[in-house]
Amino acid sequence: MSGRFVGLLRKEVTQVLRDRTVLFLILFLYTVEAVMCTLALTFEIRELPVAVVDQDQSVASRHLVALLQATETFELREVSDQPRRGEQALQAGRVAMVWVIPPGFEQAYQRGTRPTLQLLLDGTNSNVAENARHYAMQVVRRFEGDRPPLQVALGTRPGQAVAVPRVWYNPEQETKNFMVLSMMALAAMLVGVMVPAASIVREKEHGTIEQLLVTPITPLELFAAKTIPTVAVNLLAIFPALLIVAAFDVPQRGSLVTLMVLAALFQLSAIAMGVFVAAVTRTLQQALLLAFFALFPVMFLSGTMTPIESMPPVLQSASLLSPLRYYMEVLLGVFLKGTGWAELWPQALAMTGIGLALFVAAAAVFRRKLVG
Repeated sequence: MSGRFVGLLRKEVTQVLRDRTVLFLILFLYTVEAVMCTLALTFEIRELPVAVVDQDQSVASRHLVALLQATETFELREVSDQPRRGEQALQAGRVAMVWVIPPGFEQAYQRGTRPTLQLLLDGTNSNVAENARHYAMQVVRRFEGDRPPLQVALGTRPGQAVAVPRVWYNPEQETKNFMVLSMMALAAMLVGVMVPAASIVREKEHGTIEQLLVTPITPLELFAAKTIPTVAVNLLAIFPALLIVAAFDVPQRGSLVTLMVLAALFQLSAIAMGVFVAAVTRTLQQALLLAFFALFPVMFLSGTMTPIESMPPVLQSASLLSPLRYYMEVLLGVFLKGTGWAELWPQALAMTGIGLALFVAAAAVFRRKLVG
């Protein structure tokens, strides 16, 4: 390693350590923002406002209402016997669901027939409506379990197969396990792209980049000097992030060494993207706008917002170019499944390939833009 590169690297490390604002933002992204987003961006429903229209006024209907109130999912706001009041509450936005218990509800049970129950849902937010319907059906099944005559009438016949679901890796099916890991991945992506891009563009604006170019330092050495400190800071930031992961009771079943190595591979691709952004822009404002322009598609195609399987085939193919997709698979595998190199080598190979391609492209643009 040449003495000039060591001196340049020392300068970059000193600049990173002196910039307390950047260090604070990195720590903030990996900890505080990860906590806030995990608590706020959840697919689980808690205290969803509902109304009940009880036209039966029977023991069975009151038992169903009691089961509804006993769950943390729903919060009973209104109870009446007038369907019009339930529709008005739904239309006014006071509730997101209305349970309509028709007359003769309990009598239908006594006759051994299956009664009807109407659920009115506010479909303006389709995800909330679908999850609310799912939770409502769980309450209905719990209610039917308390009614032995109905359960016998609707039970399985002798010899009929019964499916017994078994959920692996996340038996409680809590979304916080996925959300806290996805926030950790997004923080790594943001820091990897923004920090080197801002550092290089800032030197352009201050004119210090020209001073570096008249020295014997090559563009490749300058590129590496901008890369190494950012990789080191990101890897160190993983450790406080691990405390946040542990605070949310997310298990870590895999190897920490495997996680660190694959995180470093991911950082190389993210940093190469940041250097590419810096090479084609002249001001910090341009760099930030272009970085966000590139980051959003990468994030949306990574599976952190929407399952990749739900995307159109064209976008599923495009997601193969997102390094964040493979890093998410690494995090989920290491933490929740306990997978190792035997299972994660395809992701490592993909991130290495994407990183090398971006490295070559960024180095070529960097050399052409800065040295002509």
